Amino acid sequence: MKDQILQTLRDLRKYALGKGYEIALFFNEEDSFLMRFANSAISLNTNEHLIRLSITAFSGRKRAGYGLITSLDNLEMMKQGIDTAAELVEHAQPLSYQPTVPEFKESFTDEGGHDPALAGISNEERLKYFNTAVEGLETDEIRLSGIFSNGSTTIAQISTRSEHTQYYRLSDAQITIVLAHAGLKWEVIAEQSAQKKSELDPASLRHELAFLLDHYKNDKPLKLPLGNYNIVLGPAATGELLFYMDIIGFSGGMLKRGYSFLSEEKIGQKSFSKEFTLVDDTERLETFPLKRDHMGISRKSFTIVQKGVFKKFTWNQDDADEFDAKATGHTVGHKSLFLNGGAQQVGTLQELLKLPRDADVLYIPYLHYMNIVNPSKGVITGSSRFGALLLKKDGPVMVPYNVRLTQSLLDIFGDRVAWLSSSTVPYNLSRSYGARNPAAYIVPRFIRVDGLEISHSNTSY
Repeated sequence: MKDQILQTLRDLRKYALGKGYEIALFFNEEDSFLMRFANSAISLNTNEHLIRLSITAFSGRKRAGYGLITSLDNLEMMKQGIDTAAELVEHAQPLSYQPTVPEFKESFTDEGGHDPALAGISNEERLKYFNTAVEGLETDEIRLSGIFSNGSTTIAQISTRSEHTQYYRLSDAQITIVLAHAGLKWEVIAEQSAQKKSELDPASLRHELAFLLDHYKNDKPLKLPLGNYNIVLGPAATGELLFYMDIIGFSGGMLKRGYSFLSEEKIGQKSFSKEFTLVDDTERLETFPLKRDHMGISRKSFTIVQKGVFKKFTWNQDDADEFDAKATGHTVGHKSLFLNGGAQQVGTLQELLKLPRDADVLYIPYLHYMNIVNPSKGVITGSSRFGALLLKKDGPVMVPYNVRLTQSLLDIFGDRVAWLSSSTVPYNLSRSYGARNPAAYIVPRFIRVDGLEISHSNTSY
């Protein structure tokens, strides 16, 4: 299949050259499988095989794109797509800058992130995984929902600038399990990301779900008073916060457009907690990395923040072209962010509850309905959901109704950080729409941040 894909791209390149076109081709093939549960039953079980070809045509400062869903044996359709892109570019408005056409200096192949066993999991195995993860936990009132998504992704590229190609193949799985009370409307969640089949561990999800269910069934619920709280964030909350930081923090293009809470003057300065070290690490297969970006730039370990000191912005090629900067190998569909763990020896919820507490601690595993309030100040907002707990100073555990945080990322990851757990986990950030693009960050299992303000507090679940 690899040889056929690359030969097809070479044939299309030859066709474009014969017509005098300047083009770049981006091939994305996915085999996707999805089993969805609702009301303790399978509500959807589907799979699809899709091939997308994205064609970008260039003419001086003009650029136009055209995409189609096709098949490898339909060369004429793809040639027609090239003709369409070439026609569109002649009518495009010129850019204010000269866009760079991908030009690969050598051919590159990376299939190290593909595990056929994970990509090819059967329906029976997916169902068995869910049954193991929730065994004995469902009742007439506590109902199961969730997804098991897995598959493989193939990416290939070529342009008229050279005959060299890039080729990647990845496998991934994303599992989300929610147990919800039909009457009281509370929900608890457990999630898992996997790059290879051996990483699947339904027993660990069952352990966490059972622990949360015990508290939600037996501990007292309450509405939290507004004010400042010492908060422990779970990996889902931390991962989503980093997702927004990627958008409005260290993107060079967003900086130039006025939508970043960091500035060039901050480079070399301490802007975050000394416990905070953030790296784009392409050696961690759990993050589904690309070793070269879509322009052919080699991607090595790229330190963004080191012990609280902001080191540098990331630049994709188009932003670099527009603002006369140097691309940093970040013309990719996702980064491979790794937030280093700290010194606190805690890796499970049970261990978290056993830690000595000098004050009440609010555990927030998941932030929902997140959005950006003020990008230039780094202010984001989000509501707690799916298994929050209030750990009282004197020992008891209570179940808080959902609360909303509206806070600057500079505060959340700044000097208010009390500790980071030494244990880290991959948190899956793959999106469900568009071409398959597996993504995950590696984050500490827990982060404690003191003195964060709750701006709203619900009166019920």
